[in-house]
Amino acid sequence: MFDLNPETVRFIISKAHEFQTDSDVSFVEDTPSPFDSEVLEFRGVNNNSTTSQEFGSIINDLEPDQQQTLVALMWVGRGDFSIDEWEDALLQARSSWTLHTAEYLLATPQLADYLEEGLDLHGYEEE
Repeated sequence: MFDLNPETVRFIISKAHEFQTDSDVSFVEDTPSPFDSEVLEFRGVNNNSTTSQEFGSIINDLEPDQQQTLVALMWVGRGDFSIDEWEDALLQARSSWTLHTAEYLLATPQLADYLEEGLDLHGYEEE
């Protein structure tokens, strides 16, 4: 289905839960570009916190195509694309990709829930 290990996604989900539980995060809605780092805004968050640094390292250690797959998975889980539009989601993620994927993902409310839903829709339901 996609070239990202579901266990890697589950680990990222656990880190997203940690970050969003441990942080007082304020999200900017209606960003012009999903990866525009200038419009990603964190309030009351220490971006140098251990959790955010660890999350960023995990995402940055992924290959660009894996980062793009993760973003497409989040979009499908969020309902921006249906599972039948998976290839379209991947194409959009590829054309929108920048070096700011970790920041974009961290700035997404309910990231962990969306990734879980994306995995479920791909048939990787947690048992």
